[in-house]
Amino acid sequence: MAILLAKDRQFLLDGKPFQILSGAIHYFRVVPEYWEDRLLKLQACGFNTVETYVPWNLHEPQENEFNFAGIADLESFVTLAGKLGLHVIVRPSPYICAEWEFGGLPAWLLQYPYMKLRCMDAGYLQKVDRYYDELIPRLVPLLSTNGGPIVAMQIENEYGSYGNDTAYLTYLRDGLTQRGVDVLLFTSDGPEDGMLQGGTVPGTLATVNFGSRPEEAFEKFREYRADEPLMCMEYWNGWFDHWLKPHHTRDAGDVADVFDRMLRAGASVNFYMFHGGTNFGFYNGANYGEKYEATITSYDYDSPLSECGDETEKFRAVRSVIARYLGQDESEFPAFPAPQPKKNYGAVQLSEKADLLGSLERLAKPVRRTSPEPMEMIGQSYGFIVYSTRVSGPRTGEKLHLQDVHDRAQVFLDGVCQGTVERWNPRPLEVDIPAQGAQLDIVVENMGRVNYGPKLRDYKGITEGVRLNNQFLFDWTIYPLPLDHTDAIPFTGDNRGDEQTVERPAFYRGSFTVEERGDTFLRLDGWTKGVVWINGFNLGRYWAEGPQRTLYVPAPLLRDGVNEIIVLELHGTEKPVVELSDTPDLG
Repeated sequence: MAILLAKDRQFLLDGKPFQILSGAIHYFRVVPEYWEDRLLKLQACGFNTVETYVPWNLHEPQENEFNFAGIADLESFVTLAGKLGLHVIVRPSPYICAEWEFGGLPAWLLQYPYMKLRCMDAGYLQKVDRYYDELIPRLVPLLSTNGGPIVAMQIENEYGSYGNDTAYLTYLRDGLTQRGVDVLLFTSDGPEDGMLQGGTVPGTLATVNFGSRPEEAFEKFREYRADEPLMCMEYWNGWFDHWLKPHHTRDAGDVADVFDRMLRAGASVNFYMFHGGTNFGFYNGANYGEKYEATITSYDYDSPLSECGDETEKFRAVRSVIARYLGQDESEFPAFPAPQPKKNYGAVQLSEKADLLGSLERLAKPVRRTSPEPMEMIGQSYGFIVYSTRVSGPRTGEKLHLQDVHDRAQVFLDGVCQGTVERWNPRPLEVDIPAQGAQLDIVVENMGRVNYGPKLRDYKGITEGVRLNNQFLFDWTIYPLPLDHTDAIPFTGDNRGDEQTVERPAFYRGSFTVEERGDTFLRLDGWTKGVVWINGFNLGRYWAEGPQRTLYVPAPLLRDGVNEIIVLELHGTEKPVVELSDTPDLG
């Protein structure tokens, strides 16, 4: 039993001074078959602790329906880390940020329009309590006080960046202790006055998050907590990417220098991230500063361990700092596991096709509404949604307005694309309606809910209405397309050589044969924007605008023999061929 305490400006583990050298690995961003590989590589770098968030939306995807299987098997991940000799820090706060969809909050919370998030709102706390009644009993046996590896748990995440309801923080803390959590509890916030005032709780350990200038950060922290140990709970040694923006990298020498300065100050450190992994499926988040910006599928984060688990220059620089600081030779560290083999499976022809608009009745259960409604109000969390209505004519040169679309819409009149409307670039489309009227179809993509800041309440779809000039259009048929499985897609025939010159969303399917499984990287040169499934598993989104150029395909997703690829391409491709390469390209 290893008990972690904070006392006299230091951590004590079983009564002896202890410096936490931790790295973040999110079990939900790594296929379970690779958890052990990534944890062993954390140890090989000299770390003694692993940290992970817990995303509520993964574990309660539908209200009161819980999931702790497969990539959501938190207990197995924590147990495995303990078996390997690592301590574990768990951050199960209802909200996690993490560039994860809605900051980990489940989208179904938005079905309650008057609920206030992350505060002492009775309705919100009722949902948190029910979730914690399911989650926390799974973690209590894994606490260090019960012989498990969990030495500390977080009560909320960077709360001072959002609010100042310290009664809410106290409620969450007390809720953990009442459910049997008796390990060290903490908060984490930016090293600023307002954040430390709003996000900390008297009597509960405070930690700070930052990426540079550690002396300034710890000096500010000391103004509030004179007698607590120094802990950087998130050392931002890399950064995440948005679509339409360049790929972020950070110099390995700079990362090592800041880390070294923290260690020499006696601080404990958690690398955010040590290994970033992947935003599989529709789980990427988004930011909203001056405008909406969606996070890409890769969460490589320019971490010491790459998205596919490879050692990097940053890994070597960090390991050298730890070895020097501990007075050890790097050869004394655990061995680095052999890299996973990378495979080039070559070009794959996607010869089958299914038009999305022509398949709506097969893919969705339509609902009728007077006005367009956002996804959440019809029980949908992720994916796409199609709004259809009949428009009377004639009308010439009228402006079609999608009033507050979240996030990206393609507009069709009688099946012909009229243009694209984006949340970050809203614009009316000029349309002509013939005398006999026209069918109006609007395909909207949810590109990920905002995960940080004051605009968390992020409904998806058409959130207000559709109008021609100033006239709102009523009487809509709505087709929810969560695309949580691909079985119902009505693929037809062999479309080999059928070049798609008409701009319409369509599914494409092809297969390839694997004799020896290895990690591979899917290139979609010549495609525009969409989503990819491998053997029914949603790999995530692609977009020719970049920066990301390949999607990571871990070997465990492949089968010996025949494998299936399905691509939903939103704009069309002239050559339905993809390539499985042995080289990643994040731009």
